[in-house]
Amino acid sequence: MDQAASIPGYELAHPPRSGIVDLGSNSVRLVIFEGRGRNPLAIFNEKAVLGLGRGLQTTGRLNEEAVPQALTVLERYHAVARAMGADPLEVLATAAVRDAENGPAFAAALATRMPGVPIRILDGEEEAAFSADGVLLGFPEADGILGDLGGGSLELVELTQGRAAASASLPIGAIRLADRAGGDVGRARGIAEGEMAKLPWLAHGKERDLYLVGGAWRALAKIHIAQTAYPLSIVHHYVLRRDEARDLCGVVMAATRRTLERLPGAPSKRLQDLPFAAAVLRRLLRATGARRVVFSANGLREGWYARQLSPETRREDPLLAAGREMAARYGRDTALPAALSAWTAPLFAGETRAQGALRQAACWLSDIGSHDHPDYRAEQSFLRVLRQPGIGLDHHERAFLALAVALRYEPELDSPWLASARVLLDGTALRRAEVLGAALRLAYTLSGGTPDLLASTTLAAEEGRLVLRLIEGGGVFAGDSVQRRVEALAATLGLQAVVEIAAG
Repeated sequence: MDQAASIPGYELAHPPRSGIVDLGSNSVRLVIFEGRGRNPLAIFNEKAVLGLGRGLQTTGRLNEEAVPQALTVLERYHAVARAMGADPLEVLATAAVRDAENGPAFAAALATRMPGVPIRILDGEEEAAFSADGVLLGFPEADGILGDLGGGSLELVELTQGRAAASASLPIGAIRLADRAGGDVGRARGIAEGEMAKLPWLAHGKERDLYLVGGAWRALAKIHIAQTAYPLSIVHHYVLRRDEARDLCGVVMAATRRTLERLPGAPSKRLQDLPFAAAVLRRLLRATGARRVVFSANGLREGWYARQLSPETRREDPLLAAGREMAARYGRDTALPAALSAWTAPLFAGETRAQGALRQAACWLSDIGSHDHPDYRAEQSFLRVLRQPGIGLDHHERAFLALAVALRYEPELDSPWLASARVLLDGTALRRAEVLGAALRLAYTLSGGTPDLLASTTLAAEEGRLVLRLIEGGGVFAGDSVQRRVEALAATLGLQAVVEIAAG
């Protein structure tokens, strides 16, 4: 027995877990999610690049060398998932298995290795629908064209303000396209263009966004992140302008394998596929007329996860849900954030809806360092927010929230770890983060992190003054630390600090 189980009060129970095996043409991956929250939390993620669909275009069969490896890997995945208590557990097989002559035999063999586990062989329309659900989980208002590039196929979906419309599956995944083109990138461009010409609705993407899903395209994003020394190494929500994406594709398409090997960020197991992934993206940019590309780490697997959630949970704002989830995990009092949001509101008159949501999220996140070492609370909270797994946060939002929460702990303002957030924010956002961080610092000094004490204070910006009012006998007094922090906040706002005592 685990020794921890014998400790009085120790609780071994964990939130419900679910597991999905994504059986693709190039790789097979097991992801185990914990909980049923709005933002999927993957606690296990393992991939094996097997090339199951390599040669399929020529032979019509799954790669015979890869089949035994795949069965062995999937048997391990079954054991891992069961040991971790994943329920439900399901296998989703895509282009290679559905198109191969020996696909049904492979699925039957797999069923003996994974008894009791549903094995679904998706058609192209189903695969596209899962991908769309995954992208919309992270981009609820997505508007443009979704492209999910696998090894065997390219799934395309038109997204209109968060709703999926037309969809199609084209046989130009990176591996299949290379096979069809005989390894010639020039021929691959023509093949991809011809396939896309069958879908006139792709032109609806003009001046809209192109949402990219799939390992090969994520690899392109990682290369660009490394080349440009971008301050946040997170692919999800990474954005390139149309011309930047075209230039990147051009470099990768023209590169020799040796050149690709030397590119920072280039994954060794995808090198031979990268030029063909770049060729598909270049042609997709032309077919859609998209103004920019937005990379998504969400796809088929997250789409499967989304279908495990209740409709109410799926409708939640992912930004606010991420804040609430982190507050529940790391904070001290989940009743405080709403009080903080109301308390800080007078400082931000005229804020937009998006700005208000960010401020509210910052209030939820503002106490997540409460259990950390005092000397590292600012830095630890900053990094925890900046790198959180929340899928609904773009890079600007991550930087804003991380900076505001760090400033609540009064770090040294020239701390080098703050630089990454400052690079990602414009002047207006920087000032808002500074004001909010100073306001939160004052709020925690007054309240000790409790809503009851905060309720005996109010804050107002009026007639060139920042007025802090304290209710007499409410447990809060204007000591040196309070005076210093209200003056610091007033200075940030360009106001005069005033502290008033009101009768209880």
